[in-house]
Amino acid sequence: MIAITAALAAGSLTLTACGSRDDDGGSSNGDKTTVVIGVDAPLTGDLSALGLGIKNSADLAAKTANKKEYVKGVEFKIEALDDQAQPSVGQQNAQKFISNKDVLGVVGPLNSSVSQQMQKPFNDAGLTQVSPANTGTELTQGDGWKTGDSVRQFKTFFRTATTDEIQGAFAADYLYNQAKLKKVYLIDDQKTYGAGLAASFKANFTKFGGQIVGTDHINPDDRDFNAVVAKIKKTGAEALYYGGEYPAAGPLSQQLKDSGQNIPLMGGDGIYSGEFPKLNKKAEGDLATSVGKPVEQLDSAKAFIKDYEAAGYEDAYEAYGGLTYDATWSIIEAVKLAVEGNDGKVPSEGRKAVLDAMAKVKFDGVTGTISFDEFGDTTNHTMTAYKVKNNAWAPEFSGEPKLG
Repeated sequence: MIAITAALAAGSLTLTACGSRDDDGGSSNGDKTTVVIGVDAPLTGDLSALGLGIKNSADLAAKTANKKEYVKGVEFKIEALDDQAQPSVGQQNAQKFISNKDVLGVVGPLNSSVSQQMQKPFNDAGLTQVSPANTGTELTQGDGWKTGDSVRQFKTFFRTATTDEIQGAFAADYLYNQAKLKKVYLIDDQKTYGAGLAASFKANFTKFGGQIVGTDHINPDDRDFNAVVAKIKKTGAEALYYGGEYPAAGPLSQQLKDSGQNIPLMGGDGIYSGEFPKLNKKAEGDLATSVGKPVEQLDSAKAFIKDYEAAGYEDAYEAYGGLTYDATWSIIEAVKLAVEGNDGKVPSEGRKAVLDAMAKVKFDGVTGTISFDEFGDTTNHTMTAYKVKNNAWAPEFSGEPKLG
């Protein structure tokens, strides 16, 4: 659902407020060159809890790199823009990042539909984008992935989140083989993320032998779902699978339970937020999947969690905090490789050097080993199923999906 941008200028650079012109690229700030990493996410609106967690986690990565002087002679700076979860705003933000020649990479966005409007401008500008949240499979592999004909779409797009293909398969595997639920009603919000996730779930669930007893679409801006809830009640569904995000999933689940249907709602990482139980007084037993193992269980995440708390951010790191830190750090690693390959200076064609370095990036991150395959997808396919217990998400099971 999300993406990242940092790029250095090719050719001449204009004077900026953060320092004077540097002939090697970037802006000079004393004895250091400033490299900007853009962050695009919904910082206001219904999905702001996830967006602010992304912004803060990227900020923490930059501050950590600066404190460690991880890249000699480079000072990292975060520039965060609010896309309001709107594709048109994301497209405008992409142009703002592109026009700032100090930006060598961009982290984000949260939503796959927003990313669809950002990918081509970034690709045309040669500006690296790393999303911690975009899961739409077609973003990297094109629509041909459905028939086994995957083709990389944009050389500049990478992600630390895994794809809907993998997440949908994992959810189907968990619901059918572990929860032993065989009849599912399927709903999506018609957005890129939700529709793709629902399609992957359906394909795999039916291959396992599960039955889709009904399908529907909803408007994600609606909050009254009693009409569709009444339809579900007639089908004998044992669970509701929802492709979408928590602002609609919360009231949908509660109205489902209010109608007397004591069945779980299950969704993907778009509902895996601390906000979901707050919007749903009857969330107990609901399910979600999210990428990777819970960061709280990872030794590799201990420093991240401790440093995030110490930094005093007002908002939680939420579902994408660890993935965002790793996405940001992948750009920092690429900048490091570019600098080391250019006699210790940021190259004049910084964006090209960073993009070229992304294929070589591999490091032990917050969420595990970070590297990218030939499509720009993460090589880490581990997923976790969560259940709401005592009004909070609790991990149930982690693993890689069995394909139906």
